[in-house]
Amino acid sequence: MIVDDSSARDSEPQTGLWIRQLSSIERSAFVATFSGWMLDGMDVMVYSLVLPTLLMTWNISKGQAGLLSTATLLISSLGGWIAGILADRFGRVQILKLTIFWFAFFTFLSGFSQNFEQLLLFRGLQGLGFGGEWAVGAALMGETIRARYRGRAVGTVQAGWSIGWGFSVILYTILFSRLSHDVAWRVMFWIGILPALLIVYIQSKVHEPEVYTASKGKSSRNFLQIFSPALLRTTLLASLLALGAQGGYHAVTTWLPLYLSASRGLTTLNTGTYLAVVISGAFCGYLTAAHLTDAIGRKRTLILFAACSFLAIILYTAFPISNHLMLVLGFPLGFFPSGSFSPMGAYFSELFPTPVRASGSGFAYNFGRGVGALFPTLVGFVSGHTTLGMAIAIFGSGAYLIMIAGALLLPETRGRQLESS
Repeated sequence: MIVDDSSARDSEPQTGLWIRQLSSIERSAFVATFSGWMLDGMDVMVYSLVLPTLLMTWNISKGQAGLLSTATLLISSLGGWIAGILADRFGRVQILKLTIFWFAFFTFLSGFSQNFEQLLLFRGLQGLGFGGEWAVGAALMGETIRARYRGRAVGTVQAGWSIGWGFSVILYTILFSRLSHDVAWRVMFWIGILPALLIVYIQSKVHEPEVYTASKGKSSRNFLQIFSPALLRTTLLASLLALGAQGGYHAVTTWLPLYLSASRGLTTLNTGTYLAVVISGAFCGYLTAAHLTDAIGRKRTLILFAACSFLAIILYTAFPISNHLMLVLGFPLGFFPSGSFSPMGAYFSELFPTPVRASGSGFAYNFGRGVGALFPTLVGFVSGHTTLGMAIAIFGSGAYLIMIAGALLLPETRGRQLESS
């Protein structure tokens, strides 16, 4: 049995900023996955920003709007599992390139949609690549980065999502202020082709992790092993944890722009300002949780951020607070739900063995995404019987209670070395 040789380097004293301690191979994997997740976030979050325009342009209901989001997340859960299986069989790097091209291409095609049905099709196909990119990137990072820095490195990659989200809000503010809304929403989708350029960097700089190549041909790679007696409990609990994080996050972010503009009466410019506070909180949350993942452990960080997410959502959406207080509370609303994702990449990589690492991580994370995808639709339908804010509060806060339950029942893995078989 071969053990990741980074364990020797982990015993060396650390001097300076951690990211400067990474080797060139580690740094290339970090840059590629960070950039991929950043551009992924930009493409995915475009939908929530153009949602108010689509509601008016196509005269669709909130339930149909929620279905568009849910369909993407449901199919992305399938894409994440398929990509994980392919990555275990054919390699992390090749499948990473495929998933990035796939979601960029179908985001671009979404801009040509003429009706609800066409957008539903393109968004669903986009989801295959969107789900796959996380599963493959998490395995690549988990196996490439040594144990000492794994938690903060993989967690910091998650921060790329908030930067991509920020780019989408900047584009939204500029395009919707200067173009007619009928044109602006299409342009936002067309810009989504940009992530495809990242494939050039990956092709030249990123290599398969040694722990993966060392395991090829030495172990069975049957993805059904994640349901074997030895791994079934881990698979189910990791899926439960991911369900809570995904359900809570998407229940909030899918409907937040509409909540701000329709329920709170904010203009396009003011909506962008409020979202900027949420996104700033998200970026800080990702980075803070990433460092806490190595400092206090995976479980404690997950439970802490889930509990605070529960409180932040209720305060922001269920109470009749002023717009000024909402602006302030936007920071923790971004900080805690987003930070909840930072420990997951490293945690799931350490929970599953190398032959099924991408399969196990991909299934757990994307099962959570698939079931959590129901939450935006449920919010949309329930908001027809109560306020949109109350519907968000019910499903968002409930999801984080599920996340806490999953984290409590899983083991701590901080410092675990990854083995090739």
